[in-house]
Amino acid sequence: MFVTFEGIEGCGKSTQARRLAARLKREGLSCVLTLEPGGTPIGQKIRRILLDQDHHDLSPLSELLLYEADRAQHVEQVIRPALARNQWVICDRFFDATTVYQGVARGQDLQMVQFLNKRASLGMMPDRTFLIDCPVEIGLQRALKRNASLSDPGQDRFEKEKIEFHAAVREGYLSLAKKEPHRFLVVDGALGEDSLEAIILDHLRPLLNK
Repeated sequence: MFVTFEGIEGCGKSTQARRLAARLKREGLSCVLTLEPGGTPIGQKIRRILLDQDHHDLSPLSELLLYEADRAQHVEQVIRPALARNQWVICDRFFDATTVYQGVARGQDLQMVQFLNKRASLGMMPDRTFLIDCPVEIGLQRALKRNASLSDPGQDRFEKEKIEFHAAVREGYLSLAKKEPHRFLVVDGALGEDSLEAIILDHLRPLLNK
């Protein structure tokens, strides 16, 4: 089972991805918790380039191609092998993030983005995607507070984008969710962590029981 978590900066998706992976392990299920960008050693180096606040002159096309390079390595090295071993894969962001961040918000050609997404992911599609939605102001406030406590400063290039950028990302996600209701579940990121976890587990319970 391939489960992804998506949402704007500070929505709480990383926390819920970690919680789900921990719950699966407690229930005796084998799972891999991973993320994009940075799910492989090569991807970690790409991640540093992408998130470095000093790289404000990184072109939108270069940014897109770096994300796709990270994904190609990630799918080949982590995701596909784990699924072949019948493990659950819990991924903090996947190609939907590229569609909305680089396609919608950056204005890159969406057909090109979708083509590159499909090639880099080897055609793999998440079985379930949880979109943790919250107002932009709340998400950014959380993200900035989180970044202030990190021991590795300067990895906040996206948090420094204008609020209009983040609003476009949020609307892009909600639009995707409307187009694919069979895959997406939109949950309220303003809820507490325990409440969010309960909603996600309730949605997945039929699959866990199998």
